[in-house]
Amino acid sequence: MISRLCVLRTDTTDPHYNLALEEMLLNTVDEDTCILYLWQNRHTVVIGRNQNPWLECRTQQLEEDGGFLARRLSGGGAVYHDLGNLNFTFLVRKENYDLPRQLSVIARACQNLGIPAEISGRNDLTADGRKFSGNAFYEHQGHAYHHGTLLVNVDMEQMGRYLSPSPAKLQAKGVTSVRSRVVNLKELQPELTIPEMTAAMEDAFSQVYGLPAEPMDASGLNGDQLYTLYRKNASWEWLYGRKLPFTFQCAGKYSWGEVTIQLKAEEGVVREAAVYTDAMDGGFASLLENAFAGCPFHTEALCRAAASLAWDKTVREDLCTLLKEQNL
Repeated sequence: MISRLCVLRTDTTDPHYNLALEEMLLNTVDEDTCILYLWQNRHTVVIGRNQNPWLECRTQQLEEDGGFLARRLSGGGAVYHDLGNLNFTFLVRKENYDLPRQLSVIARACQNLGIPAEISGRNDLTADGRKFSGNAFYEHQGHAYHHGTLLVNVDMEQMGRYLSPSPAKLQAKGVTSVRSRVVNLKELQPELTIPEMTAAMEDAFSQVYGLPAEPMDASGLNGDQLYTLYRKNASWEWLYGRKLPFTFQCAGKYSWGEVTIQLKAEEGVVREAAVYTDAMDGGFASLLENAFAGCPFHTEALCRAAASLAWDKTVREDLCTLLKEQNL
């Protein structure tokens, strides 16, 4: 039974730190406690545990624009976070997990602000028939969390910019996101700010559970374990190197001939490459195949591999342009 409510707000907007702290809270939440963790990420695409990053977002564009890719422990689809978004996490022991009650906190917070929020389906919240909060769930060794997003004033143009799929022909296993009609709460309540939404969540938390919510001091959680979790969340292996094999194909036509590149990647690395071309250079295809094999599936790495080969400068430039056009 829950007899204690705690609220934790973080000042950092680093997604890898915030997700590391979330995992730390999950592992350490007490038996009688429910923690409401409120946090924000800057310029970030967060993908689900079983998603392929290249299939879900324009990773190259995100990187070039100074953004972050993050992967969470829970399932579900890809979401875009900026400072117009407020993230929440309810963390409890499994026996205290109560999804309808947790969703009610969000609905109550919005209703207290004059926004007619409704719980829709199993894990979404809507207002005016449009989604403003998507939710996901995770359980591990008797500990559980429910987390999600609150679209307060998110840049919808940026959301579309990064969550648009690559034009390249890419086939992959894993969970694919389903896009929904979304709305910013600020559209429904023009004066709404992130601090007001945060305060409303805290008030509704106490109202729904019938207990006072005390602020939580997370300073005692900072240490080697948190740093280890941070390094994991920021690592290539976690972000790109999941065992989700996929194939990639692109093609172009140039003055020197036509070329089709097919790559089979796993754990973020090209395991096999096939190149088909009508170029006059008979050794062109096999050299390129060897250059790509073992290369990280990343635009710049693939371009470097192609540029390392000793043939015509125009060919190298055309290949690199082709790869960059795929918005990997």
